[in-house]
Amino acid sequence: MNRKTRRAVCSKPIYLCKAKNNKQLEVDFKGGDISSDAGVLLLSKIDKRLGLLKNVASGLEDSRRAKSCEHDFLAMLKQRVYGIALGYEDLNDHDTLRKDLALQTAVDSESVLASRSTLSRLENRANREWAWAIHQELFRQFISSFKVVPKELILDFDATDDRVHGKQEGVFYHGYYGHECFLPLYVTCDKHLLVSYLRTSNIDGAKHTWAILALLVKNLRKIWPDVKILFRGDSGFCRHKMFSWCERNQVDYVCGVPSNPVITKLSEPWTSKARQYFDHTGEKQRVFGEFQYQAKSWDKDRRVIVKAEVLEKGPNPRYIVTNRKDDSQELYEDTYCARGEMENRIKEQQLDLFADRTSCTKWWPNQLRLLFSSLAYVLVKAIRDVALTGSKLASACAGTIRLKLFKVGAVILRNTRRIRFHLSSAYPNQNLFFEALSKLDSG
Repeated sequence: MNRKTRRAVCSKPIYLCKAKNNKQLEVDFKGGDISSDAGVLLLSKIDKRLGLLKNVASGLEDSRRAKSCEHDFLAMLKQRVYGIALGYEDLNDHDTLRKDLALQTAVDSESVLASRSTLSRLENRANREWAWAIHQELFRQFISSFKVVPKELILDFDATDDRVHGKQEGVFYHGYYGHECFLPLYVTCDKHLLVSYLRTSNIDGAKHTWAILALLVKNLRKIWPDVKILFRGDSGFCRHKMFSWCERNQVDYVCGVPSNPVITKLSEPWTSKARQYFDHTGEKQRVFGEFQYQAKSWDKDRRVIVKAEVLEKGPNPRYIVTNRKDDSQELYEDTYCARGEMENRIKEQQLDLFADRTSCTKWWPNQLRLLFSSLAYVLVKAIRDVALTGSKLASACAGTIRLKLFKVGAVILRNTRRIRFHLSSAYPNQNLFFEALSKLDSG
């Protein structure tokens, strides 16, 4: 291996080594106004089209003394949310990212953006009212996404663990997950994100679900009085008070039910049949059935559907409770199992958009970070819906869209008359990039 040396010139590091054919290889950071994030222009255009962050900024109280403020409140929101969408989850990243001309252009600024200290002060001003205002904007964006009145809305509820490694406010050990964490609750409808609610982990996993569902149903029916609403969740949300409320308020529900000896005994006829079929064929078997069941805490019998499945490893039964009258197999396979798509939304939030970067000491800044990731998701989803329909990225996740469309190298020239982005000539998705820009401009 060639010997490697380092030296500093004008405080800029230079990497020197021998390359092939005895040529000297030099690497430094003196390229000037070059960006690796030219795709931030797409985020800026869809944001202006939706009015998302402008509406959020108008709903948040800016208590700073205006005369002493160097950075505009809206510009800081854009800087933070666009940064997350581009893959920069840490405030430390903005010490140098603030000088990026692509990000400055997207934020509508011609000067250096806010530092990590300024952005940290922004996050630490978060409170309950901020969280409420941002959730209201998420709801408005959801409503405005429909061009015609929907006939039915399926509201998916799910919780996940948000592992933490410090002494943040509200952190507790969770026995099921086996580590200290938060327990955020998400609500989605199809691929729309409605709620990102940070919770402590020392609670019932279904806590506050009833209140959130009631609030959503109330506001949805103010706008669409005749819309059918279905509550869908796994067995962690199997609560009789929830079901009773749904029945009183004409809300359908399909929810998982945890197994117990009584349910196992009631489902035995179908389990035995599935086992007989498996013994005869040696292949996986599924048999569906249903029965009426009343748990000790329930006020009445309810319809429980059993999926009696036998695999090579043994029985794999599943149970759901519902107030719908559809065919049992259709309810399980087509209606209930579709809730697995929500897990993809949570993965996008945590793996692609860093919703688990809740490392602030105080509670409300962490809730704000969770919502920043949600706002970034809304922008990326809107780009997918508006600009990528029919393309190879039409169903791509946020991480793939970032890699293919946002991470584009460009030389940027800026003067008093114009701003020029000279994108890499070797960029493989040139046609797709320009098609996306054109579609976002046409609206």
